[in-house]
Amino acid sequence: MSSLEISSSTFSQEMKLPSSPPLVEGSALEPFRKDLNEIEEKPKDIIKFTAEKLSVDEVSQLVISPLCGAVSLFVGTTRNNFEGKKVISLEYEAYLPMAENEIRKICSDIRQKWPVKHIAVFHRLGLVPVSEASVIIAVSSVHRASSLQAVSYAIDTLKAKVPIWKKEMYEESSSSWKRNKECFWATDD
Repeated sequence: MSSLEISSSTFSQEMKLPSSPPLVEGSALEPFRKDLNEIEEKPKDIIKFTAEKLSVDEVSQLVISPLCGAVSLFVGTTRNNFEGKKVISLEYEAYLPMAENEIRKICSDIRQKWPVKHIAVFHRLGLVPVSEASVIIAVSSVHRASSLQAVSYAIDTLKAKVPIWKKEMYEESSSSWKRNKECFWATDD
């Protein structure tokens, strides 16, 4: 048997090695591990507007952290009806510079209210067919209460403050731009 060929039974009987060296305070590895974790775990705010189909898996993966036990999601999809009319798709437009700025403010507000790690807000623009996602918000935190509250706040505030407009496309070849009744600049008719 060459020096590189060790049978697993011989190895396990003769040598018991820990899977990784124990971390001893003051050891040479300790600063490296701390620095690596700090670099990897800097809180992130990820904001994206796109005409492409949104992926729940992609957005949720962006906020996962080994320090967190919770990832909360909100997924807003196009439904097939509104006030008795059959909806075939939605069309979204946004004033991007202001929309991005408002979402950054929402992220900042969330960070002041709850201890969260990462936040992702993805919004689709253009045509969004029935059952596809128009908005995905994901937040990670150590415990579920913070991420759940943050996600709820994020979607409510987004609908109230972010300049995004929605046009409903109906089956009978008509369409209607919808005023967001939750928006602060909307007036009661």
